Amino acid sequence: MSNDNTPEIWFLTGSQHLYGAETLRQVDANSAQVVSALNDSGVVPVRIVFRPVLTGPDEIADACREASASKNVIGVILWMHTFSPAKMWIRGLQLLQKPFLHLHTQFNDVLPWSEIDMDFMNLNQAAHGDREAGHIHTRMRLNRRIVVGHWAQERVQNEIAGWARSALGRHDLQGARFVRFGDNMRFVAVTDGDKVAAESKFGFSVNTHGIGDLVAAIAEIGDQEVDGLVEEYGDLYDIAEGLGRWGDRHQSLRDGARIELGLRAFLTSGNFKGFTTTFEDLHGMRQLPGLAVQRLMADGYGFAGEGDWKTAAMLRAMKTMAAGLPGGTAFMEDYTYHLDANDPLVLGSHMLEVDPSISAERPRLECHPLGIGGKSDPVRLVFNASAGPAINVSLVDLGNRFRLILNEVDVIDVPHALPKLPVARAVWRAKPDFVTSATAWLLAGGAHHTVLSYALGTQQIIDFAEMVGVELVVIDDETRVEPFKANLRAGEVYYHIAPGLASI
Repeated sequence: MSNDNTPEIWFLTGSQHLYGAETLRQVDANSAQVVSALNDSGVVPVRIVFRPVLTGPDEIADACREASASKNVIGVILWMHTFSPAKMWIRGLQLLQKPFLHLHTQFNDVLPWSEIDMDFMNLNQAAHGDREAGHIHTRMRLNRRIVVGHWAQERVQNEIAGWARSALGRHDLQGARFVRFGDNMRFVAVTDGDKVAAESKFGFSVNTHGIGDLVAAIAEIGDQEVDGLVEEYGDLYDIAEGLGRWGDRHQSLRDGARIELGLRAFLTSGNFKGFTTTFEDLHGMRQLPGLAVQRLMADGYGFAGEGDWKTAAMLRAMKTMAAGLPGGTAFMEDYTYHLDANDPLVLGSHMLEVDPSISAERPRLECHPLGIGGKSDPVRLVFNASAGPAINVSLVDLGNRFRLILNEVDVIDVPHALPKLPVARAVWRAKPDFVTSATAWLLAGGAHHTVLSYALGTQQIIDFAEMVGVELVVIDDETRVEPFKANLRAGEVYYHIAPGLASI
């Protein structure tokens, strides 16, 4: 998959005419050098674009208006190199429709003590210029990320890079299209939700196509295309006995390949970035899509089962954030527990569709019966997930607002063989401990479907939630049940009144 444009972040520097033309030229040169260093760092995933220093309300408003209108701009970085009176920024900030990061830095790292004069002081005033900016940001109740430290430090560059990844995720959802083949699973609450509110809040649309539309696309696929894809499977995966060319289940593999080709063609022609299926609506399908879904997710498409469009959208956003980073990001489900009193564990899986980007091994392509759906036995990739720290993220609709729930976990090597469980699986220890984690998750209303990511950390989801204006609750090593409950109650109040607070 590819995005429709080349994303970029604008670097906007504030000053004023009080200090003279020479100082403003130096501000411009210094800002350009900061931008060049950030671009050369190799950690920021998008290009940062230097913009000339801003010194008055009209310039600021024009820059913010232009950034907001640009399809390529995913966010802006603001830095007050000198003292830039904040009332000059009010109109521009009211016009700005992109997320912004406030970089609290200065051009020099250490002070040249013996050489400091008033010219130096007038030039290097971020210590109080950025405080003036911070005041107006807070007074206007603006969500933003603040990064503090010298621009050349690795920590600072990594924090900017993490925020940029969150901005990429938000940007990718603007105008994104997701398709549901059928409705969500009957009588299920958490996979349902307000698609109109979601489009208003996140920017993506969700619409339904009958499964017959997909069946028609699959029927258009020729045998030669299927032959080529089956050959590709053999190069990438271990193939179970019976699925090979002369095996008695080879037709199931060909059916799976045909489904993948048809589904891929449908998504491409409709410019969809994600999709859902449901085992309750498979009229005309030979098998429930398993292998096809796994491979499409590995290519960057969002997906969730049983019509869960919210998780499909979060998977797409988080895959966009994680692009190029080590570690996978996958659709997941808390399936069952190992309730050993000394070491409780969660076994995560799904009936077919877990993304091989998290596999610890070369996946094995197998075909087994499936007790639901009423169709022929589906093909799927079977593997154990990699070990390592990860996050589990859920997006739910609470009726009056959306909430993101995040649990930090440690995925471990699968501790025992699972010869009778022919699906992908992951086993983890939830932080801070099983009882606290599960209690907090239930209190927050978290779903059973999640996005599991080794590539992203908690901070990227914090930044994403700030950008879209959605509540986020985090379950980590510091979580305690009673303070967590108090935070949930406070959130009920805050997110009810917050829309009315945005004023100056």
